Amino acid sequence: MSATNTTIPALDSEGEIPAYVARPDADSPRAIIVIPEIFGVNAGIRKKCDDWAAEGYLVIAPDIFWRFAPGVELNPDVEAELQEAFGYFGQYDADDGVKDIEAAIRWLHAQGAGKVGAVGFCLGGRLAYMTAARTDIDASVGYYGVMIDQMLNESHAIAHPLMLHIPTEDHLVDHDAQKKIHEGLDPHPKVTLHDYQGLDHGFAATMGNRRNEEGAQLADGRTRAFFAEHLA
Repeated sequence: MSATNTTIPALDSEGEIPAYVARPDADSPRAIIVIPEIFGVNAGIRKKCDDWAAEGYLVIAPDIFWRFAPGVELNPDVEAELQEAFGYFGQYDADDGVKDIEAAIRWLHAQGAGKVGAVGFCLGGRLAYMTAARTDIDASVGYYGVMIDQMLNESHAIAHPLMLHIPTEDHLVDHDAQKKIHEGLDPHPKVTLHDYQGLDHGFAATMGNRRNEEGAQLADGRTRAFFAEHLA
């Protein structure tokens, strides 16, 4: 595979979105958008892109904070950087994020992709849910998505498969929020929810203190099978 930093056109002539692109060795009709956490397109997100490209997908990770903090890369294990990331989260407009993902979908189709999926983490997990509800993405996966319990009124618009990975001890998504997510989405024919008992937010991080190896391997295996089925 090969990887590069590039830019893609934003919607509505807003500008150019910086992005990391990883390409497989051979042209592929399957593509994946990796939606970052609140820490930017850092080494962990780039590694996830590279791993998907090695599986044969064309992959892009857009810089979701490009409007006010372009190029930021933060380490969640460093307290000052964690607090900086929360500050960016407070500034962020998720509606703009969905527009940026739509721009990525259009760019991937222009590159020859027939089927496009999205996988997001934390804030990116929320955006994966919103993408499933607001775009024609072919399949979406969210890891420990935040605030989904507050957006269940959009679930009726989910037309393509969505999978959510939910750690039961997520300190950012409490038990009441998880209960609402299950009540709202368990009956949905396009949605699959997986609980991870005893695990916390960030358990599938590529590296660092938050990672739980067993949980990450289980969730990532489910995600690989999900995309293999729905992006075929």
